[in-house]
Amino acid sequence: MTVATANASTVAVPSSRNSLWWDAFRRLKRSRIAVISFVVIVAYVVIALLAKFGVIFADVSVPVGAQYLPFSGDHPFGTDVLGRDVLGRAIHGAATALSVGFIASGIALLIGITLGALAGYFGGWVDNLIVWLYTTVDSIPYILLIPSLTFVLGRGLINVYIAVGVTSWVTLCRLIRGEFMKHKGRDYVLAAEVLGASHLRRIFRHILPNVAHLGFVQFGLGFVSAIKIEVILSYLGVGVDPSTPSWGIMLDDAKLELARPFWGNLIAATLFMFFLILAFNLFNDALRESLDPKLKNK
Repeated sequence: MTVATANASTVAVPSSRNSLWWDAFRRLKRSRIAVISFVVIVAYVVIALLAKFGVIFADVSVPVGAQYLPFSGDHPFGTDVLGRDVLGRAIHGAATALSVGFIASGIALLIGITLGALAGYFGGWVDNLIVWLYTTVDSIPYILLIPSLTFVLGRGLINVYIAVGVTSWVTLCRLIRGEFMKHKGRDYVLAAEVLGASHLRRIFRHILPNVAHLGFVQFGLGFVSAIKIEVILSYLGVGVDPSTPSWGIMLDDAKLELARPFWGNLIAATLFMFFLILAFNLFNDALRESLDPKLKNK
């Protein structure tokens, strides 16, 4: 560990931090699965943005033909009961899912890192209060907590962001708390304290960069979980507004269409959700392995 001796502003964090991130990036580039998964995720994001800004499938609420048209070149997944293009709704559903994944996971990331850092660094009554808080949240069955919050807040995309975000931070908070408890007594943090570094500087400048990899991994896990929760909530009728395209609403419509039989909504929503979640899971596994210090330089 390298510590500057001039003043508190020049105290360095462990020199392994830079090499850890560089080695992680190098191993990710060598992983074919990670690269392919990343390309798939980027493709989803680009297509969702194009749909969101009206470049493709500008208005999926407008009928484009008769109801329940079969699969064709013009409509690869046919049209639904209102004559709307199923492929367009699936693509806009991807935009909804990605927004929920990024925003809800971002909210959970912010809450989990902040509370975990405070609890692990300060200890005492601060730690007791935060431990009581996340223990209380964690004691409520997740399958009841999320629908209850969305029912109270009402249907809508913003309410889904809030409901998922404020209930998904507990695991990350525990991890960050434990890491801060280990790091706060290490030499580089004690040296920063001796040289006059403030609590905030020790937390954000010295300790947090060395535990941030946990946040990246947990963000990926939370992203997948948030997408699945949004689909389930929308399927149950307590998620996004019915006018908002969602894979959950498409699956809800599909249960009434299979007797016709019409498989467009079911196949489109399932395929779009499957490949996005698979890509994120594979990329997150590769990221976790690349950030494992035990595999460093291998």
